[in-house]
Amino acid sequence: MAEFPLEPPLSKMLLASVDLGCSDEILTMIAMIQTGNIFYRPREKQAQADQKRAKFFQPEGDHLTLLAVYEAWKAKNFSGPWCFENFVQSRSLRRAQDVRKQLLSIMDKYKLDVVSAGKNFTKIRKAIAAGFFFHAARKDPQEGYRTLVENQPVYIHPSSALFQRQPDWVIYHELVMTTKEYMREVTVVDPKWLVELAPRFFKVADPTKMSKRKRQERIEPLYDRYHEPNSWRLSKRRA
Repeated sequence: MAEFPLEPPLSKMLLASVDLGCSDEILTMIAMIQTGNIFYRPREKQAQADQKRAKFFQPEGDHLTLLAVYEAWKAKNFSGPWCFENFVQSRSLRRAQDVRKQLLSIMDKYKLDVVSAGKNFTKIRKAIAAGFFFHAARKDPQEGYRTLVENQPVYIHPSSALFQRQPDWVIYHELVMTTKEYMREVTVVDPKWLVELAPRFFKVADPTKMSKRKRQERIEPLYDRYHEPNSWRLSKRRA
């Protein structure tokens, strides 16, 4: 993973995508994430900008939305006017293109397969979860979400493709504090994937040993000897 100029979770996400057969898409997503904000909202055209942005929204979340933007730009031969029409920052997309080429050259150097998953978005979302499983959050019945690691209250950012959908389980790239602690770059996940991809961190809850609240959550964190069973504190399994 050290060969990639990326934070470790992104490197792990990329390597997992090779095994899952979706590295082509993950390369693009990582490049887009690395470039920062893709969209812009001129003060005098905010409603129009929001409408254009919403056309790219994917029901699976923001990572696939970023992929949709890049693919649409690519289909228009990387057009600058297309960016202007869609309130997309052309400089950011060109930077993403450069980052993608850099990562692709590293993949080629180490003979890592670059394969497209096509429309199999499950593979893509699993690769994201493989890198960012510790950024999992579940819907709070009262308001917003709770992170699994710290039980921290967090919220989906209003600009997210998932803001109106509010799915039960998500993975996020980072937290940004403004008026609330917001999750950025959010993707829908199946909680079973957490057990599958990170068995040292998660296991399926035993309904006979869990409180009613825990039974509703379906996934049980693993505990160490320093915490009570109901403390909802995530810890690594000891070797």
